[in-house]
Amino acid sequence: QKVHPLGFRLGIYRTWDARWFAPSTEYGKQLIEDLKIRRFLQKSLVRADVARIEIEKAGDSVRVIIHSGRPGFIIGKIKIKES
Repeated sequence: QKVHPLGFRLGIYRTWDARWFAPSTEYGKQLIEDLKIRRFLQKSLVRADVARIEIEKAGDSVRVIIHSGRPGFIIGKIKIKES
């Protein structure tokens, strides 16, 4: 049987792309929020050569780390409206 290359390396050479914990009642909401963040950034940064998006959540704070081949294209690019 074949092993997925990413799953094989998790915890050894590579870490998870999302680092957060949620109780079982909040897990679905957190996961959907995570996917929305990723989709928004991938649509906004199509030409920025984004290789990886990491999301860390702790309490009420969210940290998004974007790994890109063209970081100068990202700086000053995104304007987020808080609602």
